[in-house]
Amino acid sequence: MTVVEGSAVAAQLEALMARAMSRAADGLLSAPFDPAWRSDCEVHSTSATTWWRPAPQVPQVDFSGIEHALETQLHPDIIAYYSTYWAGTLEAYSDEGPVSLIQLWNPEDFERLRANLIGHALAKHRRRLPLTIFFANTEPDAELFLSLDNQTGEVLLEEPSKPPQRVVEACLADFLARLKPTARRPDLY
Repeated sequence: MTVVEGSAVAAQLEALMARAMSRAADGLLSAPFDPAWRSDCEVHSTSATTWWRPAPQVPQVDFSGIEHALETQLHPDIIAYYSTYWAGTLEAYSDEGPVSLIQLWNPEDFERLRANLIGHALAKHRRRLPLTIFFANTEPDAELFLSLDNQTGEVLLEEPSKPPQRVVEACLADFLARLKPTARRPDLY
């Protein structure tokens, strides 16, 4: 696994992935198989399941288009988070409960993320709320999600179209460091 040079977030993401892989059967995680949705992180597949492990993004995704569209620079922690690996959703527990970490499966997934991030940012702007960038979901039946405050780098608990409910952690690296990976299969959120 390769770490984004000098990034505490990338280093903590690498450590979290290593903890997850050490808990997984045969050191691989699984996801439903889709023959039209392939990834460099896939190791092998059956007609129903694909087994994967994180693969370094080479080349890394480029956030300059999103920054141009939003007319702002994105926090370097969120760029490091999304540009380190090709990987499936990573399930974990935090002190606050279950967390489903959004990861990028392939370049097409990045295009989808780009559209969703721009839509999220525009909704924030219309409501005169500070820019946040989402990176994880919470419980499957809840609309709550975790985001990064683009100015401060704080991890926030949010609900769509509302101001953040509270600060969960001072920075993304510290939040990732305290997560406990779980073997539960990702739900569709």
